[in-house]
Amino acid sequence: MSDETSGRIMDFITNRFPQADIGDTEDIFALGYINSLFAMELVMFIEKTFTVTVPNAELHIDNFRTAKSMTALVERLQSATAAS
Repeated sequence: MSDETSGRIMDFITNRFPQADIGDTEDIFALGYINSLFAMELVMFIEKTFTVTVPNAELHIDNFRTAKSMTALVERLQSATAAS
């Protein structure tokens, strides 16, 4: 897992919720920080920041629960793009 990717994702989340103490393996949905608007902001942030497209098949909650799972998603999408 890329520390740089994870760090950028964590920065995005903590900038939005500066009062929260969130680790990269904590479920941000279970903690109550996510609503539908912020979920879409996460998708747009990931696509723009990491120059990837999140396909509909990857738009499921498990890919966005933690910074770790989002990092894994970014790495899969980047690998798929590089292989194309």
